[in-house]
Amino acid sequence: MTNSWTAALITLFLWWFSTGAILWRVRHADQAGGAAHQTSVLLGLPLLLGGIWGFGVSLDDATTPGTYLAFLSALAIWGWIELAFLSGVITGPNTDPCPPFARGWDRFQRATLTILWHEAALIAAMALMAYAAWTAANPFGLYTFGLLFFARLSAKLNLFFGVPRIHTEFLPRPLAHLASHFRHARMNWVFPISVTLLTFSTGCWLERAISAPAEAARIGHILLAALTALALLEHWFMVLPLPDQKLWRWMLPASPASDPTLTTRK
Repeated sequence: MTNSWTAALITLFLWWFSTGAILWRVRHADQAGGAAHQTSVLLGLPLLLGGIWGFGVSLDDATTPGTYLAFLSALAIWGWIELAFLSGVITGPNTDPCPPFARGWDRFQRATLTILWHEAALIAAMALMAYAAWTAANPFGLYTFGLLFFARLSAKLNLFFGVPRIHTEFLPRPLAHLASHFRHARMNWVFPISVTLLTFSTGCWLERAISAPAEAARIGHILLAALTALALLEHWFMVLPLPDQKLWRWMLPASPASDPTLTTRK
C-alpha cells in the first residue's frame, strides 16, 4: 500500500468500480419502477454515514492508512450524493426539458435550476468538511472531495456549452430531462481552460508527491494526481472518438425503451 503505482492502480479501480456500481444500481431501479430509486438512496445511507465517520476519524491520523481512509471516505460521501442525484432525489426545482427557444441567460438559469439542490448539497458538504479539516493533520479527505467537485463542475460547464460526444444512454429516467440542457458542438471556450488546469493540477500533485517529507503525504498526493488524471481523461472522452462507454455498458442490464426527452441541443 506504500507503493506509488499501487496507489495509482487503486484509484483507477475505485474510479471504474464506483462509477459502474452507481450506474448499475440506478439502471436496476429504472427497471423496477415505483419507489425503487428512493429505496436505493435509503439503502445507500450506510455509505454516507460510513464516509462521514471515516472522514472524522482520519482527520488526526497522518499515517498512510489514515490517508487511504480519508480518500475512501471522501469518495463514499461523494458517491452517496451522486446516487441521490441520479435517483432524482436531490436534483433541482426545474424538472422540465429545456425548450428549443431558450438562449443565453435564460438557458443558463433553466440548466442551473435543474441541478440546484444537488449543487447546494455538494457545496454544503464541502464547506462542512473544510470547517472540520481546517487545522487537521490529515486534509486529504477534503482535498479529494474538493477535487471531485471542481472537476465535475468543469465537466458540467463543458456539457452545457457544447462538446462533440455526450452519452445520454447512462441517464436514468428521473433525469431524462437533463439531456435537453446539454449541447452538441465541435468545441467550446471552456474546454481548453479545463484541460489546461487539470493537466497543470496533475503535475502539481506529482511534484508535491516527489518532494513530500513523509510517506503518508507522498501517497496522498499520488492518489490526488491519479484522480486528477482520470478527471482529465473524462474530459477528453467528451471530444475524442473513443468507445469509453464500453467500460461500463457490459455490466449494466439492458436499458429501458428510449425516452423521447433524451435528446441534446445542436
